[in-house]
Amino acid sequence: MIYAVEQVLNGVQFGVMLFLMAAGLTLIFGIMNLINLAHGSLYMVGAYVAAAIFSATGSFLLGLAAALSAAVLVGIAIEIIVFRTLYERDHLDQVLATFGLILFFNEMVRILWGSTALYMSVPGFLSGRVELLPGIPYPAYRVAIIAVGLAIALLLYLLIARTRIGMLIRAGASNRVMLGALGINVRLLYTLVFAMGSALAALAGVMAGPIFTVESGMGESVLILAFVVIVIGGIGSIRGAFVAALLVGVVDATGRAFLRPFLTIFMGGSAAAKFGPALASMLIYILMAAVLFVRPQGLFPPRGL
Repeated sequence: MIYAVEQVLNGVQFGVMLFLMAAGLTLIFGIMNLINLAHGSLYMVGAYVAAAIFSATGSFLLGLAAALSAAVLVGIAIEIIVFRTLYERDHLDQVLATFGLILFFNEMVRILWGSTALYMSVPGFLSGRVELLPGIPYPAYRVAIIAVGLAIALLLYLLIARTRIGMLIRAGASNRVMLGALGINVRLLYTLVFAMGSALAALAGVMAGPIFTVESGMGESVLILAFVVIVIGGIGSIRGAFVAALLVGVVDATGRAFLRPFLTIFMGGSAAAKFGPALASMLIYILMAAVLFVRPQGLFPPRGL
């Protein structure tokens, strides 16, 4: 029972990290109609900057602030230099250009930090365990990730649904031409949205640093999962990204933990050891196919964001 609860919590923690990636990605696609394969590179930039600053100063919070600032500046720079030439181009051009950015950023971090992976330790003030339920201690750092992810989700909802900038974002997703005709600076709005998406990706990278290895190319695998999340949730839907991210996180964590023992009921231990991990890694894609079969537009088609 304790193990099961821990795996579900691990899934929720992984899910909120995926949500931070997917929220920025779906905002950018929903507003700008831009397929940004380089979004994972901003996740990587956040992780590298945080790891480097944390290693040099011993301050996790300083590393977090530096990572968010660096990612926002990098995001604004590539939006102005690269993406503004791509908004009116077709999606194939966007894919090719942003794939080129992936290669650029992967090589850039190798130049700056070398090809050896970096490692971040859990900050001291979050290194203990918290007893969430009687007899079920859970790492405080993972609890903090869950809390931060849920807080960001709430803030995004309030921003999109209750503020003027959120109204403009929703309007831009619906009809950017009309929004520009009303005197709104659409280019500035695009830059702000891209900066927000960059910060969310960097935040996910910072939180992933003490859990995963910080290395060149680390953004690609999480980018694939983020695309799975936005497809399941509904492309352009923040609410859909949140629900789908939690669903994908829990399915992935519990599948990897319990699928192999479950298969031993129907087949031998060696066969279960062979097929269990492979099938567990496929579960989220099976989930995506099942959702799309029932609801081709995703769980929450974006009537707004």
